[in-house]
Amino acid sequence: MAKSTKLAEKALTYGAKAAWAVFDKLNSISPNPSFTPKWSDKPLLKSYQKEKPPLGWPRTTDSLCPKCIPEIRQQIVDGKLPHEILLNEKVGEIKAQIIERDGQILMVKDCPIHGHFEDVMSIDPAMMKHLEDVFPGRDIRAHNDEKLHNHGTSTVTHGRGSVLTIDLTNRCNMMCDPCFMDANQVGFVHELTWDEIKTMLDNAITIKPRRQMSVQFSGGEPTLSPYFLDAVAYARKVGYNSVQAATNGIEFAKSKEFAKAAAEAGLRYAYLQFDGIGNAANSHRKVGNAFDVKLQAIHNLHEAGVDIVPVTTIVNGINNEQVGRIIEFALDNPKKINFLSFQPVSFTGRDEEISDERRTAQRYTLSHLAHDIRNQTGLGESTRDWFPISFMSTFSDWADLVHGPDHDWGQLSCGCHPNCGIGMALMIDKETKEAVPVTAFLDAVQLAKDVARVNDAARGKFLSIVGVSLALLRNYDPTKAPTHFRIMDLLQKFDKCFGATGRDYGKVTGDRTMADIEKRRADRWNFLFIAGMWFQDLFNYDFRRTEQCIIPYATQEGEISFCAYNTGVGWRNIIEKMHMTATLTKWYEEHGRHEIFAGGKKVGLERQEKYDLVLNEAHVNSAANDTFEKSGIAKNAREEKIRARDAKLKQDAENARMAKLYRKEILKEVEQPGFIALGEIKAAPAPAKAEDKDLVAGD
Repeated sequence: MAKSTKLAEKALTYGAKAAWAVFDKLNSISPNPSFTPKWSDKPLLKSYQKEKPPLGWPRTTDSLCPKCIPEIRQQIVDGKLPHEILLNEKVGEIKAQIIERDGQILMVKDCPIHGHFEDVMSIDPAMMKHLEDVFPGRDIRAHNDEKLHNHGTSTVTHGRGSVLTIDLTNRCNMMCDPCFMDANQVGFVHELTWDEIKTMLDNAITIKPRRQMSVQFSGGEPTLSPYFLDAVAYARKVGYNSVQAATNGIEFAKSKEFAKAAAEAGLRYAYLQFDGIGNAANSHRKVGNAFDVKLQAIHNLHEAGVDIVPVTTIVNGINNEQVGRIIEFALDNPKKINFLSFQPVSFTGRDEEISDERRTAQRYTLSHLAHDIRNQTGLGESTRDWFPISFMSTFSDWADLVHGPDHDWGQLSCGCHPNCGIGMALMIDKETKEAVPVTAFLDAVQLAKDVARVNDAARGKFLSIVGVSLALLRNYDPTKAPTHFRIMDLLQKFDKCFGATGRDYGKVTGDRTMADIEKRRADRWNFLFIAGMWFQDLFNYDFRRTEQCIIPYATQEGEISFCAYNTGVGWRNIIEKMHMTATLTKWYEEHGRHEIFAGGKKVGLERQEKYDLVLNEAHVNSAANDTFEKSGIAKNAREEKIRARDAKLKQDAENARMAKLYRKEILKEVEQPGFIALGEIKAAPAPAKAEDKDLVAGD
């Protein structure tokens, strides 16, 4: 774009500043009361009516003892305690303090039985303060939800959430570590019936506020469920526009037909497990050609019309060096990737009994993520470009206002605690691949304040659109935007996200076609959202986060916060055992065994001769991270168990040797023949090496 055009747009922004001053003054006179929409029994909230949990530090919150909870949970699973105890008592709960010490934010807590615990929450106090300062507040209190939200102190109390997760099965075709659900290891199968799936989706739309959510089918591996395609179609049928699968991609990589069938059923997004660039970077997943699987899955899904969200579980010392490489992969392929989700590891499932040594070495926070992205790519200033995911709820409120009281659904709203999730948005030119953080050319903090003022005035659709248009323009600096980015692109991008004007950018509803998909993809500008979602574990658990969870699980016992289900009290273990489908033995007798890819086993693929993806070959061919090989610390739960077993055997042998010495030298006992002490067992001598001519089949 010519420099003169940029200067002309700059002049337009100055005009918008003057116009905003007049508009805001007039618009703030006698604001209208908030209306009550069809999708809620309570009126829209003004910005000053929104509740906030205690923030800042030092502060005290409610947490859990990492040792008490597993013991109590096991008693419930074993039938020694009723699960109702969780509804009526604060089992395992202790107070925790959030403090600053030595340039870090920590959670510290003490259990009267098990002693002291502490863990790091942030290595960047200034960033954490910024995230909490710009938190806009909680959504409308959940209502008409008594039957589905009833889980004691773990109950979700605010908002509707943004992702409704439904685990179709606990079976999986991989044996990953980490795995927050310990798939394939619990000794039984928990798999939803078709009636249970329909009931969960039917129940979901009864909770108010009834907002659009992304329905995410998960597992285990959801594609192993015989009802996967039917579940996707039914989620669309009840009215949800965004249906996702949290998947390792194996089934989609193996079959283009399956990817196409999923798209035709209504699958919009694949949340694709994606831990790095290259097979070595994914080697901790124990699939021999894991990265090849990801590439083939991306190809098949995108060709079918499904958008891909690479999801990376980051473990410090395992794949943290991959953060920048994954972002570079997205920047190099802006027509295929428009969302990245990084999830710092949560020590739960297989990792709940983690040693303090490994936990300290592998802990990774959202601040680690922001720093690694900055150091590895040069992108992102922690207090300018990163915001809590809930920051977007102000703009969702505006969409609710513009859509009016008769809209059937509320706008998707991410109202989570500011310590839960963060995001940074990049505007990428798909043609030149130039990328700039949106907040480098748009003053997001002031824009959100302006939009809140428009929302609080509660005018009609026209004035609300005018007000936000002026707010966008007055907070926009065209000289810092991508070279070819225009003011009209800014306004259209905003409208495309929130559907304010009704302009056709390509439908996202259940009746969308491939033409709609291609129309939305034709946009020159890729709004790449880089998200970080930090799920809790027992070492950093905070009930203030749980009560405003935006990722509830739909279960046979109601809807439960993600962290209360997978960590915290651990409702997953309890509910899956309560509603167990069959023991593994019984399941295998009736259904046979499904194929599992582990121990380096490769997935059979009909690979493309050449992928239409740009790859950095140096990254693809890089060796795996060897931090833990060098440090001597176990890298996963399996290694810790093997070391603990070996240490016990060694200690038992030493104890036996010392006992024998004590009996001989102190007690003067005579050794009885026929018994060999454990410590004296020696390895058998190696047999003589056979000559090649003596080898036979089977040797």
